[in-house]
Amino acid sequence: MREGSFDPSTLKLNHAIHMQPIRRGPNGPIVNLDCGDCHRPAAVKSKWNYADEIYATATPSYSEQGEIREVTANTSAPRSPMTGRELMAPVKFGTACASCHLLTFDKRFDEGVPHDKTEIIHAFVVKKLQEYIAAHPGDVRVTRDPDRGLAGKPLLPEVRILTPAQWVAERTVEDERLLWGKTCKQCHALQNVPTGQRDGGTTAVPVVEMSNTTVRWMPHAKFDHDAHRGFTCVSCHPRAVSSTESKDVLLPGIAVCQTCHAPGLDRAESRCSECHTYHDWSKRQEVMPKFTLPALRSASR
Repeated sequence: MREGSFDPSTLKLNHAIHMQPIRRGPNGPIVNLDCGDCHRPAAVKSKWNYADEIYATATPSYSEQGEIREVTANTSAPRSPMTGRELMAPVKFGTACASCHLLTFDKRFDEGVPHDKTEIIHAFVVKKLQEYIAAHPGDVRVTRDPDRGLAGKPLLPEVRILTPAQWVAERTVEDERLLWGKTCKQCHALQNVPTGQRDGGTTAVPVVEMSNTTVRWMPHAKFDHDAHRGFTCVSCHPRAVSSTESKDVLLPGIAVCQTCHAPGLDRAESRCSECHTYHDWSKRQEVMPKFTLPALRSASR
């Protein structure tokens, strides 16, 4: 890692807040999150404490692999086979976030929008509103909310009778103003956010920037979280407790590694090859065997 490096991910996360006692959802209890509630190697199959089954089992229309930032190197990965426990998998909304960060969008529905592309969300909102007004036709009679008047803007009539299409269009603008301006924006970077007006709907939707999540930060190195599972996460990542910026790179420096990996009989292996790779094994040249075991033994005497 170069000095001054920063995390290029577009996701917004305040680690410090999540490492403190925090309220689970708008009206939920206070909980103490553990690093493992969000970060785990892919091969770990234990139950997620804050998963939402609906979101966890859903298949999004976007490519999850396409959200990952690949860091390449001139050396290949270590020759030993990967077990799926070496590196942390990308955090997923359905398993780590969904039960606390609700995607509700309208007081008429308990159900949240899909965690998907904005055009999928838009279609979902419109469909739910169309189904609702078909079942509640009396709601096309809209009474002005006295608390919603804005200074400098003309007041709407006290009572308006809308067509079902007008009602759906107005409600879509209001619901998506909440989604794009607060719910989605809390974690994602959005481009081209529309500014719909109350007197008419819009089909324009913003674009969510790619997450650009880095899975492997040091491609020249080999590291196995599984071999270090006896240590608490903050033992090696102490800055996670105080980091308030998602751009912070929370990898430990070599001094942390050298706490254990150092010369001495009571220390962990510290030879360079323990952590570093030097050769691209995919380009090695095959050789013809020349020795037999008896001949090799006699030559060594």
